[in-house]
Amino acid sequence: MPDNRFDYIVVGAGAAGCVVANRLAQDPGTRVLLLEAGGRDWSPLIHLPVGFTKLTSPAVNWGFETVPQPQLNDRRMWYPQGRTLGGSTSINAMIYIRGHAEDYETWKKLGNKDWGYEEVLPFFRRAEHNERLADAYHGTDGPMNVTEQVQHNELSKAFVRAAQELGLPFNHDFNGARQDGVGYYDVTQRNVRRESSATAYLKPVRRNGNLTIVTHALATKVLVSSGKAVGVRYLHKNTPAVAYADREVVLSGGAVNSPRLLLLSGIGPADELRPLGIDVVHDLPGVGKNFQDHMDVYLTAETVPVSYNESDRPDRALRYGLQYLLTKTGPVTACVCEAGAFVRSSDEVVSPDIQIHCLPAFVIDHGRRRVKGHGLTINTCNLRPRSIGEVRLHSSDPGRAPAINPNYLADPYDWQVSMAGFRWGRKLLQSEAFAPYVRQEHLPGAQVQTDDELRTYIREWAKTDYHPVGSCKMGTDEMAVVDGELRVHGLDGLRVVDASIMPTLISGNTQATSIMIGEKGAHHLLAGPAR
Repeated sequence: MPDNRFDYIVVGAGAAGCVVANRLAQDPGTRVLLLEAGGRDWSPLIHLPVGFTKLTSPAVNWGFETVPQPQLNDRRMWYPQGRTLGGSTSINAMIYIRGHAEDYETWKKLGNKDWGYEEVLPFFRRAEHNERLADAYHGTDGPMNVTEQVQHNELSKAFVRAAQELGLPFNHDFNGARQDGVGYYDVTQRNVRRESSATAYLKPVRRNGNLTIVTHALATKVLVSSGKAVGVRYLHKNTPAVAYADREVVLSGGAVNSPRLLLLSGIGPADELRPLGIDVVHDLPGVGKNFQDHMDVYLTAETVPVSYNESDRPDRALRYGLQYLLTKTGPVTACVCEAGAFVRSSDEVVSPDIQIHCLPAFVIDHGRRRVKGHGLTINTCNLRPRSIGEVRLHSSDPGRAPAINPNYLADPYDWQVSMAGFRWGRKLLQSEAFAPYVRQEHLPGAQVQTDDELRTYIREWAKTDYHPVGSCKMGTDEMAVVDGELRVHGLDGLRVVDASIMPTLISGNTQATSIMIGEKGAHHLLAGPAR
C-alpha cells in the first residue's frame, strides 16, 4: 500500500476525475491520489470501438437499477454506469456532443456567472484535439482526441438523406455555430481505438512519481475535522484503508456515486440521514436532489441485410477482426450510433429539444434482447425534461447500491415532447430514403397509432439514455450543493467535480461536458484553496 498522505485525493477516475488528476499531477511538487472503485482498463473490448456493446459485466459496469418508475409500469430499470479507469467514457458510444450554447446561458442565469457559454468554451477547447476542425469552436492541442468516424453504414447514410427529405439542414458540426439539423457524429477515438478520459489524461501521467492510482478502491467516507475535509476512508480489495489530504478532497464519482459518498459521510439532508443511523456531519439538504436524466423512446424496423446485426457471429467476427487488424476498417470500427439529428418539438422552443440517434442494428432493451435478422433502431430523446428525481441511500452500508430515482415522465410536459420525438422517428422511417432498406416496422409496429397506444408502448419500452446529472447542483439557492468554483457549501477542502454539479441537463450527450467540467474544476483547484 502507498503512503497515505497526499496533497489532493480525487475519488473516481471517470470523465472528470481523470482530467483533475492529470492537471494536478503536472506540478511535480504536488502529490495526488486517485481512487477508482473498478479495475484497470485492460479489457480489449474497451479499446475496440464496437466492443462497448459487450461491456455489461460487473467487472467494468456498476449495473445499477432504478427504483420502480410509476409512469413506466413500475419498472426497475437497468442503469449502467462505468466502473473502471475512464468510468463511463470507457464503456459508452464515444459520441462527442457539447449541448447547445443556451444550456450554459441557463446555468449563468441561475446564478453561476462564470459558467455561461463564453466562459466554458475555452475549457472545451483546452480539452480537445480535433482532427477534423480547427476554428473558434474547436481546439487542436488538447489531450482528448476527437475525430470523424472511419465508415458509415448504409442505414446511417439513408437516415441523413431521410432527414433532409423532411426539411432538416445538413449540419457538419453539431458543436459549432448551430445545433439544428442532421449529420454524422464526431467521436472520441484515436487511431481507430477508443479515446477515454483514461487514455487521454491518465496515460500521459501514469508514470509520474507524484500520481498514485489505486484501483478496486471503494470510497466509503469523507473524513471531516473542524469543518474541513481531511481524508477518505475506502475499501481496497475489501480491506479497510484511509488516506489523508493536506489540501483538498475532490469527488468525481458522477451523478450517482458522488451524492452517495456525501450521504454516507453524513453530508446531506439531516432528516434522511438520522433514520439510517448516519451521524450528521453537515446538514446540506440539496445532496442527491435535482437528479435529472434523458429518457429514450425508440422504434425499430426490419431491414434488408445491411445492418450490423450478426456481425458477432463467430465466423464473421473472425473475418472482421482480421479486417480491423490489417486495415483499421470494417464493423469493429463502429460506434454503432453513427448519425443523429437535433429537431424542435414546436416553434415555441428556443433551441432543439429533441435528439434523434440512428443505430443501424436492432438494439432492444440496451441490446440485451436479441432479434433474428437485420434491423434498424431510431432512438428519440427529450433533451430538456422537466421531471426531477433524486438519489438516496437505502441504508448506511457502503456496499449497497443507492436508491436511484430519475422520476421519468412525472411532468406531463415530458410526455408531450417524448411523443413528439417518437413521431419524428416514425416520419423518418417512412421516408423515401429508407424505402429500399426498410421491410416493416418491428417495434412498436404499425398497428400502434393512437396517443393511448403510444403511451402504453412508452410505458413498456422507454429506457435511460445514460446521461444522469444534477444531484450535487451548482448554485446559490438553498438546495445548491456547490458554488461556482465547485466548493461544497459550508465545508472547507471539499469539492465536487463531475456531471452531478450541472444545474440543468444539457441538450445532448454528457461526455464532452463532463470532461469540460473536469478542466474547469481543475482550473479552480489550481487557482487556490477551497476557502
